[in-house]
Amino acid sequence: MVSIKDVAERAGVSVATVSNALNRPDRVSVRTRSRVQSAIDELGYVRSESARQLRAGHSRMLALLVLDIGNPFFVDVARGVEAAAREQQLGVMLCDSAQDPAAEALYLSLFAEQRVRGVLVTPADEHGTSLDSLQRQGIPSVLVDRKISSERCCSVSVDDVAGGALAVRHLVDHGHRRIAYVSGSAHLSQCRDRHVGALQAFRDCDLDEDLLSTIEVPALDVASGRDAGSRLLGRPDRPTAVFCANDLLALGLLQALFAAGVRVPEDIALVGYDDIEFASAAAVPLTSVRQPAYRIGHKAAELLLADTADAEQHVHQQVVYEPELVVRRSSLAKSAD
Repeated sequence: MVSIKDVAERAGVSVATVSNALNRPDRVSVRTRSRVQSAIDELGYVRSESARQLRAGHSRMLALLVLDIGNPFFVDVARGVEAAAREQQLGVMLCDSAQDPAAEALYLSLFAEQRVRGVLVTPADEHGTSLDSLQRQGIPSVLVDRKISSERCCSVSVDDVAGGALAVRHLVDHGHRRIAYVSGSAHLSQCRDRHVGALQAFRDCDLDEDLLSTIEVPALDVASGRDAGSRLLGRPDRPTAVFCANDLLALGLLQALFAAGVRVPEDIALVGYDDIEFASAAAVPLTSVRQPAYRIGHKAAELLLADTADAEQHVHQQVVYEPELVVRRSSLAKSAD
């Protein structure tokens, strides 16, 4: 491999001058920087990031750990993170915990070993104990799509209680009383908060909360949505409307209903959550609660970079965006009680 010594010899300068041209260009004349750059281009020199990390104590990478990289919501979050990182000439390492606290703990350990500049994470660990190791290592972190009760770090999220209430109030306003909530594991705060919001909508409308049933599935994906559809269709007291904790569940449920000859929204109305791109492109365009995924990612990265730039002066913020109901055809037919 071409070394910095080779570059110095080709440019006719010292190794220290090459190092300054790369790392402290203000200390080197424009003419000398040009000679060094020409030598780098001719030799194809690539600087050693590992050596730079040893000097600086951290890398030029941010780490983003999400619950499900297959969910388009997190893809949009990652785009926001990447845009903010790119503005600072930093890269992003993207990993998937698959909602597994053990996998999350492993990745966080690897991030520390790689000396990442900071970590953005949607925790799979309900108690957030896996983040303690980052704090001990002095690595800043920001929670993404998750609120935090303490002030130990920043967080960027959406008011999921309000989102759940928006979805169910919409269904109630269109005549539905027997409503099912299809949710992932209750240890995920997003799923719990959306359920709290759904119950709040029932209370606000003076309806019996027992009319809101729950179907819990192991994952927030299309396959689990299809499974929930099969379970729902087997119920003697089948609901007239379904609110799903995310759009992937709703799209899987929509597939199961179509396969069984159940009409949406005439027989069962359907509302999802996230408003991913596929929601509007479904066979029956899906009503969904929109989260500003790109803004969430971009803001989270901005807060993380502010923390890394000046940790002593940085004040942790808990940013909460308001959700928005996007009404489409999947929920618009009125159902009998």
